[in-house]
Amino acid sequence: MGLIIRILISAVAVWVAAYFIPGVSVSGGAGTYLIVAIVLGFLNAFIKPILTVLTIPITIITLGLFLLVLNVLMVYLTAYLIPNFHVTGFIAALLFSIVVSIVTALIDAIV
Repeated sequence: MGLIIRILISAVAVWVAAYFIPGVSVSGGAGTYLIVAIVLGFLNAFIKPILTVLTIPITIITLGLFLLVLNVLMVYLTAYLIPNFHVTGFIAALLFSIVVSIVTALIDAIV
């Protein structure tokens, strides 16, 4: 039950981010938001840790700022895998990842 709630929270966060950020578009209904949340969660759970370990030297050199680039790469990969989800530009993907993180954290704190 907890996993379903977390996916729904992530879908709401994706909706909020897509609504407020001008470089992000999600066409389709609520199902598309759910799919984006599931794919983004899957990539963050399985692919991002591998990339984080592989990029430890550059992360240390940049004092951790390279992790933001990894977040953007996860958003781009999600947009590549889902045809109804489009992100135009690095800044839009960066803002999308930040907004999704903040909204998810706020909703998790409330629920």
